[in-house]
Amino acid sequence: MANKIILGTVQFGLDYGINNRHGKPNVEEVSKILSLAFKNNITLLDSAEAYGDSHEQIGIYHQSVKHRFGIITKFSSKRNDLSEDLSQRVLQNMQVLNVSYLYAYMYHSFSDFETYFQRHSHSIQHLKTDGLIKKFGVSIYTNEEFEKLLRYEGIDLIQLPFNLLDNNFQRARLISKAKEKGIEVHTRSAFLQGLFFKELNQFTDRLIRLKPHIEHIKAIASSQNISLKDLALNYCVQQANIDYVLIGVDLTEQLSQNLESLSRSIKASTLQQIDDIKVLETDLLNPSNWHS
Repeated sequence: MANKIILGTVQFGLDYGINNRHGKPNVEEVSKILSLAFKNNITLLDSAEAYGDSHEQIGIYHQSVKHRFGIITKFSSKRNDLSEDLSQRVLQNMQVLNVSYLYAYMYHSFSDFETYFQRHSHSIQHLKTDGLIKKFGVSIYTNEEFEKLLRYEGIDLIQLPFNLLDNNFQRARLISKAKEKGIEVHTRSAFLQGLFFKELNQFTDRLIRLKPHIEHIKAIASSQNISLKDLALNYCVQQANIDYVLIGVDLTEQLSQNLESLSRSIKASTLQQIDDIKVLETDLLNPSNWHS
């Protein structure tokens, strides 16, 4: 199932994640990670204009090899060094990434979509017609945003959180509607920034409200004699309506462990146990709300 994985690259450009103890990987480690990914049939990378020097890191790798990854990247209104003309902006990104086209160009948030879509729509269509981008998409967080986005035409791709807590109870109906419209569905936050791996005694402040759900998940994994990583990753990958699952790593070893997890599928009855988890504290499914 590795061909259903997209490798996230925010870690290449920024220190990221609640459990990240290693910081940004250096150029050599990035090269090892990307080589291992490509060797294992992972052909898509997810990046963004806001991810520090992630584009540069990918471009350096591409200069050293003959193959190319498909690249998904996202618009950032805060990048004043990039052209305001979207077509020129995409060409600038492609040059840094050392690619001849983008698999997808996306808005990094629904608010960016609402702000810029009308202004950019003509350029987006030309970029697609000219083969410079294959797909246009939007990264979203909430079901309310999802509902609104489904009313628009011309959306090829939606990226959203999906995991053991932000699960089918939360998302299945809307994901199904997206698939009916022919929209490609990518999910992120499979490990919820590492929250599933925190010790229960480390749940403090607002996160204490999620502790009972995490206890329940750990009990499910224990009863089935499977690791939390295996459960978290395969729950996402085994969803028929999800086209790709985005994961990020800091070290080659972490990618190796994730690839190993993909070799161990989860029983349908176990997947159903996760579907039955009903988190009502939906604000805490967004990590940006954990400390507010």
